[in-house]
Amino acid sequence: MSEQKAVRVMGPSDISVPLGIVIRRSPGVTRWARWSWRVVGVLPGAGEAEWRELRRAGETVEYHAATVAMELWPSDTEAYLAELTTEVPAVYVVLREAGDDARPVEVLLATASPYEAQDYLDSGEEIVEQVPMPDALAALVQHFVDEHHEDEEFVKRKRDNRKQGEAENGRGDSRIRQLTDVYRAPRRPGGEPVH
Repeated sequence: MSEQKAVRVMGPSDISVPLGIVIRRSPGVTRWARWSWRVVGVLPGAGEAEWRELRRAGETVEYHAATVAMELWPSDTEAYLAELTTEVPAVYVVLREAGDDARPVEVLLATASPYEAQDYLDSGEEIVEQVPMPDALAALVQHFVDEHHEDEEFVKRKRDNRKQGEAENGRGDSRIRQLTDVYRAPRRPGGEPVH
């Protein structure tokens, strides 16, 4: 499938790119984990697949586990720009444990936004893996950012000077009638101060 056909325009300015998720199963390094499962790559423009074996070397096997849509939104261009300016731009793949020994993880989504990936990391319920973004995909994301990004001007908040002189320090709420300041030293039942 060519990349032009793979990119789908969803609305007037958002697009969706199908990404095949490549997961590698390799022997575990401890006796408690028989297998180690890691996302090792993405395939832009990939067709549908469900745990199709791509490569085998001894006990290590790479699978095209799933194809998910990576969606690009004009409102998230700041996040995409932040990712593109890193030394090695990445795609973040969000996984959830499936509880199946043959297929222990389920692919939820892929994103180019480090902010969205952080939201999933903060929840602690999903697994987020980072893989290098292929050059063609990075070029597509860069083109999208160039087309839709608008810098927001920083507006410094100004202090409202009217409210500074209205309150008397230590007097408390003016609606409550008091003879003295709000702070009162603790006193004993007879009225003498506690030292």
